Amino acid sequence: MATVVNRRTRATPGEVYAVLADGWVYASWVVGASRIRDVGTDWPAPGSTIDHSFGVWPLLLDDSTQVLENEPDRRMLLQARGWPAGEATVDVLLEADDEGTLVTLIEDATKGPGTLVPQPLRRMVLLPRNVESLRRLCLIAEGRG
Repeated sequence: MATVVNRRTRATPGEVYAVLADGWVYASWVVGASRIRDVGTDWPAPGSTIDHSFGVWPLLLDDSTQVLENEPDRRMLLQARGWPAGEATVDVLLEADDEGTLVTLIEDATKGPGTLVPQPLRRMVLLPRNVESLRRLCLIAEGRG
């Protein structure tokens, strides 16, 4: 079972999506991402990628994240790579409400050694990380709006 985190923001779905669609700010809201090395010219079209690094200098791992599905102002489904740990599918859903947007982030390991970690332990790691990632995403969206 995937880890699910929700957060309400006063930003509109379009404002939140604009942050998701700006690949150069990915490391600003994704906890653990240290820097962006390159963003595909067609980001966030399905199949496009962001090349990023995870960790703290000098212990950085270079990898990438790919868009699997994209519905502007509604949803972005990503395949995040972080080898040697493996890969995770990350689904970001945006739902308009009277106060702005309900943002939902759903993540789970899908390939590699991370899938061997028991689900309760994966959730213990992902939950606080994703709570902070959503907080950052929403603050950036609110600041831009």
